[in-house]
Amino acid sequence: MDKTQRLASQILQGVGGERNISKLENCMTRVRVEVHDDNRLDLTSLKTLEGIKGYLKQGDQHQFIVGPGAAAKVVDAMRLLLNPAGTVSSPGDESEIARNKASAKTKYSAPMSGALRKLADVFIPLIPAFIASGLIMGIINLLKRPDIAGSIALDYPNVLGLLAIFGGAVFAIMNILVGVNAARVFGGSQAMGGVMAGILSSPALAQITLFGEALQPGRGGVIAVLLVVALMCWLEKRLRQWLPESVELILNPLITTLITATLAIVILQPIGGYISDGIAHGVNIAIDKGGLLVGGVLAGTFLPLVLSGLHQGLVPIHVELIQAHGSNPLLPILAMAGVGQVGAAIAVYIKTRNPRLKKVIKGALPVGILGIGEPLIFGVTLPLGRPFIGACLGGAVGGALICYWKVATVITFGISGLPLALTIISGKVMLYLTGLVITVLAGFIFTWLMGFNDPEE
Repeated sequence: MDKTQRLASQILQGVGGERNISKLENCMTRVRVEVHDDNRLDLTSLKTLEGIKGYLKQGDQHQFIVGPGAAAKVVDAMRLLLNPAGTVSSPGDESEIARNKASAKTKYSAPMSGALRKLADVFIPLIPAFIASGLIMGIINLLKRPDIAGSIALDYPNVLGLLAIFGGAVFAIMNILVGVNAARVFGGSQAMGGVMAGILSSPALAQITLFGEALQPGRGGVIAVLLVVALMCWLEKRLRQWLPESVELILNPLITTLITATLAIVILQPIGGYISDGIAHGVNIAIDKGGLLVGGVLAGTFLPLVLSGLHQGLVPIHVELIQAHGSNPLLPILAMAGVGQVGAAIAVYIKTRNPRLKKVIKGALPVGILGIGEPLIFGVTLPLGRPFIGACLGGAVGGALICYWKVATVITFGISGLPLALTIISGKVMLYLTGLVITVLAGFIFTWLMGFNDPEE
């Protein structure tokens, strides 16, 4: 039995076994479990398992931080243990009923949390595409610099042209991807969600004049897409209830398309446009005028937002900034929050005499430097208390500098830490790296001075 299978078996035993699990899933770094009876969980043992870097509970969900890459493998191994024959449970079985009850409970007891989770579910599947596109754009930026790549840009223009297509593809179909994902999350037909987004983005809109003004393809960006697809899903589900089964398959998509598309062009897309413009201009004005103060506040408060899950509401803002201006000044500022964690963790590593804590830090530091800070947050700084505050203060110092220097990136979200340097706009890379080093030092100094109670276990 390898370490992944062993950890999967231990988690399964610690949460009370197969019959106690109502829902099992993962994100990039966490194993997420919902159970029927919390009293059957052995959290004391689970938190000390080798491979568990931290624990968090959000709503009814127990989240075990195991690190990037490992989360998907552990969940796959758990599912294999739960269902070794590979059979699919029927919609009416006990676990499915319990899952639906838990989902309803979450929906009505914590509507804000549920809305943010749905928003995250729309955009999180797009993260790999954003990472690839951002890094490719970063490579293009490096190849265009004669001091780094010589005359490669002049000698191989077709190569750079192809790379630009590879890197820009996700932005060309951004609205379509969001429309498909939003329809899936809101419970509608995914193809119809893509169609609605395609209507909003169609270049042919520019040839049509409505109320004395020419229509703008793509106006409102992903905000408009979310509004329109939400309406489409609501209407589609209502028509499914109202129409006779004999004609529902034919009439439902027809009526849904005609009504939703009309309301989208006349009402929802303009509303989405105003919201989108307000977000993009508001953030840029705040960063331009706020300088050190705004940058410090944004970076210093970002980690608490992560703990509460409210950071998920920032995702459409990142996307809108790229769509409206071609660059994102918000992401480098917020990235400093994770960098502050690195400095704080180094201070803890030097001071602590606890061998298990040292081991956790050694495993979490490399991925923390690469921009994945959850293992450091939930496995090191947050449980110790004061180091978490030191990390927030260190991040605030870095965020203030990054904001003051007006550093921006060409990516929406998905990359942070050191790799983000590859995507920083030309002329600001060294400033970003300088801010990164200062943030690490600040997080280290604050944590060293504040100290912490060294755990015996």
